[in-house]
Amino acid sequence: MSSNLNHAPGSQTMEEPLTTPVYQDASAALPERIDDLLSRMTLEEKAGQLTQYFYVGVPELPEGLDIESLPPEHRAFLEQPAAVESALKQGCVGSALFIRDVALTNKLQRIAVEQTRLGIPLLFGFDVVHGFRTIFPAPVALAASWNPELIEQAQTIAAREARAVGIHWTFAPMIDVARDPRWGRIVEGAGEDPVLGAAVAAAQVRGFQGELGQDRLLAGPKHLVGYGAARGGRDYDDAEVSDSELWNVYVPPFRAAIGAGAANIMSAYMDLNGVPASANRWLLTDVLRHELGFKGFVVSDANAVRSLETQHFAKDQTDAAVRAITAGLDMEMAMSDAAFANLPDAVTAGHLDEGVLDAAVRRILEAKFRLGLFENPFADASAAAGILDAAEHRDVARAAADQSLVLLKNAGHILPLSPERLTSVAVIGQLADSQRDMLGPWVFEHDTSETVTILQGLQARLGEENILYAQGAGILERKFPSPFDQADPTITATPGDWDDDTEIDRAVAAARAADLAVVVVGQRQNQAGEKASTATLDLPGRQQEQLERVLATGTPVVLVVVSGRPLDLRWASENVPAILQAWYPGTRGGDAVAATLLGETSPAGRLPFTWPRHVGQVPLVYAHQRTFEPHEQSTRYFEEESTPLFPFGHGLSYATFEYSEVRIDRDTITVGDTAVVSVDVRNTSDRFADEVTQLYIHQRHGASSRPIRELKGFQRITLGPGELRTLTFPLGPEQLSYWSAATRTDRQDETTIDIGIGPDSTTPLTITLDVRA
Repeated sequence: MSSNLNHAPGSQTMEEPLTTPVYQDASAALPERIDDLLSRMTLEEKAGQLTQYFYVGVPELPEGLDIESLPPEHRAFLEQPAAVESALKQGCVGSALFIRDVALTNKLQRIAVEQTRLGIPLLFGFDVVHGFRTIFPAPVALAASWNPELIEQAQTIAAREARAVGIHWTFAPMIDVARDPRWGRIVEGAGEDPVLGAAVAAAQVRGFQGELGQDRLLAGPKHLVGYGAARGGRDYDDAEVSDSELWNVYVPPFRAAIGAGAANIMSAYMDLNGVPASANRWLLTDVLRHELGFKGFVVSDANAVRSLETQHFAKDQTDAAVRAITAGLDMEMAMSDAAFANLPDAVTAGHLDEGVLDAAVRRILEAKFRLGLFENPFADASAAAGILDAAEHRDVARAAADQSLVLLKNAGHILPLSPERLTSVAVIGQLADSQRDMLGPWVFEHDTSETVTILQGLQARLGEENILYAQGAGILERKFPSPFDQADPTITATPGDWDDDTEIDRAVAAARAADLAVVVVGQRQNQAGEKASTATLDLPGRQQEQLERVLATGTPVVLVVVSGRPLDLRWASENVPAILQAWYPGTRGGDAVAATLLGETSPAGRLPFTWPRHVGQVPLVYAHQRTFEPHEQSTRYFEEESTPLFPFGHGLSYATFEYSEVRIDRDTITVGDTAVVSVDVRNTSDRFADEVTQLYIHQRHGASSRPIRELKGFQRITLGPGELRTLTFPLGPEQLSYWSAATRTDRQDETTIDIGIGPDSTTPLTITLDVRA
């Protein structure tokens, strides 16, 4: 990487204005401030505002190290911070990312504000995905809470902590619908359904961004669009998405995020239907701006503009830059030399209209003005520690973990456990006491020392003397290491000399000596997330063998699964009496798991995706078409049921609930009108508990065939013993319209709608609504 990151410097002549420039006048109208600043900028400074660089810290170098003797890639890494600072002093950097130290953000901001010609502040971005210091359950787990209010509260805390160290912008939420659990980034989203996904997306944007006060971040929903449909679930591979799926499945979460006020959108890496998403004018302009009404700025994913040449779409880096910005991309996220550095020459040569450049710069400047950076560019270093250490933030993390846990099976009501009946409990599995794996992927500022593991949560409640812990089988490591592990000293791994035979024997012996065994299985956190796609859903290593041997001891077994995707639990579902899906539950996750196992809380998480029996079934979704011979849907495969192991929306409780009087306020409506569906839900148990009530519909006929059922509403409620509540749900154009490939438009049909309300996607559709033209 060259020392100036391929930038040509702008004019550095210092001006001495007699009056304050309009752009520095906080009382002036925003458009006037932007116009004034834009009029003063050189082409190089404009291109710089559209450029975001990684700023990666380097280790302290040995005295006397000859940098010039190192391989080019090593030298470039060590020289990168200095190169960014050099470009920054020339006014040729608009944003920096991956900085999380308040002293460093203030240092770089001081360079931008005090040592450049125009003093335009930097915009600092970071991946604040499910927490900054306080780590909340992984996003797919938050979605499993089916509680948008709680999700909004969690992301408000994440924003507060990140803003305290000078971060202004998060590359989140990830709102790609994911229907193939082999895809590693399923852990970052809200699952397979567009309605649940839209509700979660809007909640996260409200939490991160709010009204953009001093403790909020610019929200950056990603990745536009269809990234979750990568072929074979392989990260970065191209996606072929039909128009119907695009509009009905993948676009709704983005529409909701934009409706909630998202200030930024991130484009995707991959080709969408043969055109790279980061230079797809139809997608970035026609769909995003014209159809969805987005007014903010669009940033590329890392090196996605440079990749346009790699993808054999652009001729060279100048062509890549021109085609991306012309398509509607405003800012390039670059690891090193930026393609957008070629934009000034492209304007000079007549290959790019300066008006296109100005439009993009205007959007970036607007975001900086809205954040108040021209008046308050620095973070308060003295306040940061108090915000990051706030105990109340950890309390919300515990509540979020409580609400995300999904009880998949509870045969014989083995759960909740009765502590007074247990003299010894065997806790088995490396994941049971791995602080780092409790947190999940996409966390960088975590403090593992304050993370509560499942083992610690049980020890705190049952006493250390009553717990027999065995690490047991090693967890098979990745064949191709995760690039994120290199920057994380807290990574947990199975030692290279681990003796599986001996450790499994110890686990079996512990189970045999105990009244009950809690077996924790799953995948490490680096086996989920970006660059963590998988060809199998099997339990890594010999965890399955260990589980079978433990169960053969005759000791009752409870299975706890730690993962960000569904795993192959066919054997467990037939043989283990109780299964709890714990996800990656976050900073206080171990407390939540222990509390749920012991009945302090009643589980009410619900699956945000369909849980397949076997990897060969995927993608398997609940909202599929009826197609030919629907009565044979369960026998499509000759050797395995083509039905889910656990359906979408599934989750058990320690309480019992009764649904009655599903009714509608009218039998017929006209297109454009709204009916109201009601149901009575009663807690028929003797304990307080939450229930997630779900509304599903099926449209019988119309311009297009529609899925056998679709989620159209949900509510998470808390009911006391014997308490009854009446819930209502609207059914109108918002719920009944769809995009039809037959008419190439959004439409609402004259039709009959079958309706059902219940605890999951298998609930019967018991009433009908006629819709007339």
